[in-house]
Amino acid sequence: MQIELHEIPVRAVFDGYENNEETGQVVAYGGRLNVRPAYQREFVYDDKKKVAVMHSVLHGFPLNVMYWSENEDGTYEMLDGQQRTISLCEWLDNGYSVFANPASPATPYYAHTSREITEMVLDYKLMIYICKGSDTEKLDWFKIINIAGEKLTDQELRNAIYTGAWLSDAKKYFSKNQCIAYRIGERYMSGTPIRQDYLEKVLLWIAAAENKTIEQYMAEHQHDTHATPLKQYFKSVIDWVELVFPVYRAKLMKGLEWGLLYNEFGNKVYDPNALEGDIRQLLQDDDVTKQKGVYEYLLSGKTREKALSIRQFTENERRTLYERQGGICPMCAAEGNARRWEIEEMHADHKLPWSRGGHTVLENGQMLCREHNLQKSDK
Repeated sequence: MQIELHEIPVRAVFDGYENNEETGQVVAYGGRLNVRPAYQREFVYDDKKKVAVMHSVLHGFPLNVMYWSENEDGTYEMLDGQQRTISLCEWLDNGYSVFANPASPATPYYAHTSREITEMVLDYKLMIYICKGSDTEKLDWFKIINIAGEKLTDQELRNAIYTGAWLSDAKKYFSKNQCIAYRIGERYMSGTPIRQDYLEKVLLWIAAAENKTIEQYMAEHQHDTHATPLKQYFKSVIDWVELVFPVYRAKLMKGLEWGLLYNEFGNKVYDPNALEGDIRQLLQDDDVTKQKGVYEYLLSGKTREKALSIRQFTENERRTLYERQGGICPMCAAEGNARRWEIEEMHADHKLPWSRGGHTVLENGQMLCREHNLQKSDK
């Protein structure tokens, strides 16, 4: 790869700047610079970081170097520096408050209230390495250079590989601020769309439904012209959740693996009213230590007790039960073996299982030898 260092004023970069929120396309440098290629992340700088960029420029401090790649037709793609470039261009294009006035640091001003300040920004020289090489070389370089301190997520790296119309359509639905996926599913999803959290999660779900990895699914659909099946799948998951569990509980429902549950249980019929009654009962049970697990437990037909992490006997309770029994396993004694076991050789057991109404209290506890405890658990 050939790399040359250039000094390019902000004025030249800002020329022809356009940020199309609908398509996600951002161009600058007379329309010849693609600021946001398909492999780039969405703009994620918060106000504090944008102000830091302008603070450096307005004080004449150097910004970190940027990297462009040059195409055979004389156009360019941004390898590194998207967020700093957009911060500068948005400041010039729209104006926003910056507490960085060199004459009075505590006094804010706006982009177009002072022509002198605007000219200062336009004349600022950016240090840009322009690289020439194959697509593979440029992609490898993109992965290893420092992206303004923001580490690339796994999904952002996948996006760099599986580019095309399908990915662009998927990102429009799952990866924009206030995107459709956010508006219909934000109550159930964790993370943020612009860091590819929504896209990665739905890809994980739909790939799992086909026993594939995310990479396998993306490779299979990379050359599709649209991502409609992915969108329909996501909407089906959200519709199913809202139908089966109409009472929303933010602390319990946000961030669950709803797609994986839909893959497994989406074709079964449930009574939402009966489920709601069971949920209320389970949430009042002190032995249920993982309340988020009530949904998987109920969808499984109350067979996955592990999802609830039922409270176990404490060490003090185990010691009390052990001493009360004198270290003798009652099931061994019933077989005529009154051997005294060490406490480390015994397990605390519920006489009446939790699933049949037994609770984790001393009155319902006993110590069994490992063998008998395993025999009882297998029944």
